[in-house]
Amino acid sequence: MRIAMVGPFGLHPNKTMASRALGLARPFSQQGHAAKIFMPPWQTPDEANKSWQEGGVELRYVPLAGGVLGITRRMVHEILAWQPDVVHCFKPKAYSGLVAWWLWQFHRTKLRLVMDTDDWEGWGGWNELAPYSPRQKRFFAWQEQWGMRHCHALTVASRALQTLAWGIGLPPERVVYVPNGPGIGNQLAVIGNRLAEQPTVLVYSRLFEFDTGRLVEILRGVKTAVPDLRILMVGAGLYDKDAANFRQQAEAAGIWDAIEDAGWVELAALPALLAQAHVGIYLMEDTLLNRTKCPVKLADMLAVGVPVVAEAVGQVGEYVVNGRSGATFPTGDIIGITQELIHILQNPERQAQLAVGAKTHIEENFSWEQLATRLLNAYQNSLT
Repeated sequence: MRIAMVGPFGLHPNKTMASRALGLARPFSQQGHAAKIFMPPWQTPDEANKSWQEGGVELRYVPLAGGVLGITRRMVHEILAWQPDVVHCFKPKAYSGLVAWWLWQFHRTKLRLVMDTDDWEGWGGWNELAPYSPRQKRFFAWQEQWGMRHCHALTVASRALQTLAWGIGLPPERVVYVPNGPGIGNQLAVIGNRLAEQPTVLVYSRLFEFDTGRLVEILRGVKTAVPDLRILMVGAGLYDKDAANFRQQAEAAGIWDAIEDAGWVELAALPALLAQAHVGIYLMEDTLLNRTKCPVKLADMLAVGVPVVAEAVGQVGEYVVNGRSGATFPTGDIIGITQELIHILQNPERQAQLAVGAKTHIEENFSWEQLATRLLNAYQNSLT
């Protein structure tokens, strides 16, 4: 089978194509299928018109010429010239949404079109956070609804997205649940036991999914009970104001000196850094955007053996299983989360048990090989 995957942007700085699309494509290649990913690198334009391979998967950055229409035409032309059996468009918005529209209008009888959604993009979702113009917001909301309805199969990364798809009238057999595996993927093999000597709590986040004041209050409570606490921050604020606001709050609370801010970390170095932590924290407000997410960062932490104490929103409960891979609490349960973090940090045997459970849970339920097999079945069903 020849599988073309289409992205709305390149591999970085956004991670959907690097983690989700490439994570699914690699096992296809290993099984003897041909997989190629087509993307417009509009955020990194110096990489335009580049072709290369990773893990047996062909990757193609199309030229950035001719404006939106010219780029879309180029992507469609190159995809059709490659003669795929299936075209899988990741995110029903922007360039991948435009490619899907074009293929559905003019080529749907010649190939199978599969749409993927891993976030809620329209009203109540990214439209509320991203600095889009009013016209862009209206267009992206329309693209999302149109794209989910006009495809031979729809893959969804979360149970909430699955429910939303059913709610707009898609038959259950056309909606395929494919959650995320760890974004660090094949880097896992290099991980050994790298726990830091100092008790370490990991905050791996872009800081926009929750009220940072709540995070600071929890960390202050943990540091009061564990005075030599090290707070390892990985990632950065989605917007500069998020990181700046967090720092101001942490300084006022007297915990900034305990924070080691690693910022953005290259993929090769990320697993070993995450694995230093004894426990992770993952907070989420109960919003539509958060309920529809399938957090790769959460899968990453668990995959390297970091048990996580999390707020139980959306997909979180499928990854953080109470007593096996960590513990979950309702959003806003500051006391419960704080006490659980302290308990894990002060009980090495408990921490070790949960670390093993976290790794095992991801390996048994969220490996990219398993997820790719589920997706391949969906491709084959769409061809019949």
